[in-house]
Amino acid sequence: MLAHTAADTDSAYAPLGLADPAMAQAQLERVTADLGRMYRERNEALRALARAHHEALLRLSIAAEYRDDDTGVHIVRMGFLAEALALALGQPRSWARLLRMAAPMHDIGKIGVPDSVLKKPGPLTPEERAVMNRHAQMGAEILGTSDVPLFRLASEVAMSHHERFDGGGYPRGLAGTDIPLSGRIVSVVDYFDALTMDRCYRPAIADDTALEMLRRERGRLFDPVVADAFLNSARQMVALRDRINEHRPQFSALLDDETLPLIGA
Repeated sequence: MLAHTAADTDSAYAPLGLADPAMAQAQLERVTADLGRMYRERNEALRALARAHHEALLRLSIAAEYRDDDTGVHIVRMGFLAEALALALGQPRSWARLLRMAAPMHDIGKIGVPDSVLKKPGPLTPEERAVMNRHAQMGAEILGTSDVPLFRLASEVAMSHHERFDGGGYPRGLAGTDIPLSGRIVSVVDYFDALTMDRCYRPAIADDTALEMLRRERGRLFDPVVADAFLNSARQMVALRDRINEHRPQFSALLDDETLPLIGA
């Protein structure tokens, strides 16, 4: 076996023009540092691009919401309440936060519904109802297919939040746990929040009445497990809603890292 000498080490660096191993090591460390910096800059650029994409879609959601609710606060409540309900169901905090950012885009498809249908004060005709119901499919198409988890989840929410646990919903007539959990969560939150806000065709319904209506629909409209989680956390959910109504956080709060604290939690 041949002995390895210092001369052999020096000759190994010779093709690199580096006779000194210490110099070669220093250059290797500089290259490694440069690669690390480039990797961080790339990731920061991708995060900035994803945030810009999300903000653009969120603003489109806001535009759709302003046609049906001139305060626009509904979509902020939807995000935080959906996150809180996901946590009450024991879902990972990372997924719950992702749902917070996705849920506000649930009705983005309403941007394509005519005002004559969207703002009609009376009952919809079967033809008008068919037009209204297309907003779920339109929302999923607006959000598109993506490899980005946030946009994939938002598309799933838009498509599934009007499905019913008994299979009588739309657009695909899914039933039970065939409905994605995201849609089952958002449907409960949307039902309660929509009932307890003023609409163009009726005043807000009292919280206790809305909770009783939700209780009666468990197992029919809603997954009973998800409905029960909301009902069991009703005090915290109402406190969170009231906190949002009082402080009117900016839409950008939906994108921040921290969960909005609950009053009395």
